[in-house]
This record gives sequence, C-alpha cells and structure tokens, in this order.
Amino acid sequence: MKNNRQAIGVFDSGYGGLTILNEFLNELPEYDFIYLGDNARSPYGTRSYDVVYDYTLQAVEQLFSMGCELVILACNTASAKALRTIQQRDLPKINSNKRVLGVIRPSVEEIGLLTKSKHIGVFGTVGTVRSNSYPLEIKKLFPEIVVIQEACPMWVPLVENNEFQSAGGQFFIKKNIDSLLKKDPKIDTIILGCTHYPLLKEEIRKFLPNNIKLISQGEIVANSLKDYLFRHPEMDVRCSKNSEREFFTTEFVDSFEEKASRFLNLDLKARHISY
Repeated sequence: MKNNRQAIGVFDSGYGGLTILNEFLNELPEYDFIYLGDNARSPYGTRSYDVVYDYTLQAVEQLFSMGCELVILACNTASAKALRTIQQRDLPKINSNKRVLGVIRPSVEEIGLLTKSKHIGVFGTVGTVRSNSYPLEIKKLFPEIVVIQEACPMWVPLVENNEFQSAGGQFFIKKNIDSLLKKDPKIDTIILGCTHYPLLKEEIRKFLPNNIKLISQGEIVANSLKDYLFRHPEMDVRCSKNSEREFFTTEFVDSFEEKASRFLNLDLKARHISY
C-alpha cells in the first residue's frame, strides 16, 4: 500500500477480527483496509485490564503510524478493556483528529431492538464477561432488559484449532449453551460476544431452541461503520478508496495465512510486524 494511502485499520488480538473485516469488505469494498493481528500475544481474553490496554494502545499507535486515520477494535476484549481509555485519555494527546471505534456499542444498539422477552444472553470470553461491558452498555440504552452472560473459555481454541466439529468440541459448545439457558429460560436473543464465534454459528444452532435469535456482530458492525462514515464526511474523505488490503501479524506468517484463510475464505499474503 502506498505511503499516501489512508486505510481503515482493523485490529484484533488474533483471528476473530477477520469475521468483522469480512463484512467490511462486503459492505465497503472500495475502501482500503489494514488488518493487524497480535497473534504472538493472543489470547487477550484472560489478561488483565492493564495488559490489554497496553497491548491495544501499542497496536493502535502502530496502525496510526501506517497511515490509518480510523481504527476499529474488532475484538470484544480490547473494546471492553481498552477502548474508552484510549478514546478519552490517549487520542487527545496522540492526534485529536484520529478515531478509534469498537464493536460492543453497535452490537448493543441492535440487540436491544430485537428481543421481545427483554431477556438477552451473551456468549463471550472470560475477559469480556468479567468486564461486564455488555450488561453495562445495555443498561444505559435499555434499562428494562435482563442480561445473562456465559464465559466460554474453550470456544476460541476450538475455532483456531479447527476442532469445533469434533465430539469434544460439540461437548463444550453444548455445555455452555445449556448453562446459559439454565440461568434464564426466558432468553429469546443471544449475542455472540466474541469475533471468533460466528464460525461456530451452525454448531451452536444445533443445540439452541428454534425460537431463540442468534446474533453475530460482523454485519451489525459493518453497517455501523458505513453509517459512521456517512455521518462523518470529514473522516470519510480522509479514508482512501482503492480496494486495497494488507495483513500483518506479530506471529508466524505461514500460520497466520493458513488460519486466516479459513476466516475469510480466500488466499491472502501477510507480513510479520514487530512494534
């Protein structure tokens, strides 16, 4: 990508953010994107607030240095533990014209309009669940809604190791679903609160009652970004539009390319990066 290109940066601790990027490419194909995966330090889900904040800020600053004016944290853990501090404390010092957005608020705005029973379930990583970001955000917009969470620590490894269709994988998926529904039988809508989880959607549906809506974030976040750029033409004009994509990983390139191709369903070339 040429130096004068101002791509939209997409950051995740690993591979899950590629499910968000995939929807960006569908909705905004003319825009340039740079994807950065901090695979060497993944997963973020079990790390402390301070560590996730430090790692996320490093990634954001790296993407800014590569010409990005706008960065999307396509990671629920980073959105939960680092976004607000970066927006409020760091951006004014780095560059007040740049922007960092997350995936939780758009998801909350959508899911609150879908439930009829006013009982919502959230599947997430340990970090996202402990942060209580979904209940807190939902309470701000929809105070009448009851939110029940279920931490699924095995789901990300199942996706990244392509084991979710195995007998062991099915056991852990069913176990977490049963646990969530036992906590609150009135749940009628569930959000997949981790960007890895859309790859489990077919498996999850096997164990869910048909009347329960299952919501993944990619399309919601993509539509939200499209709307954001429409409402902020001053940012839109600063984002280059040449349909170019670049991929960077802090881990082994070969491993990233192999796993990333499953998330995006296309062959891609990545480069290693240290920061």
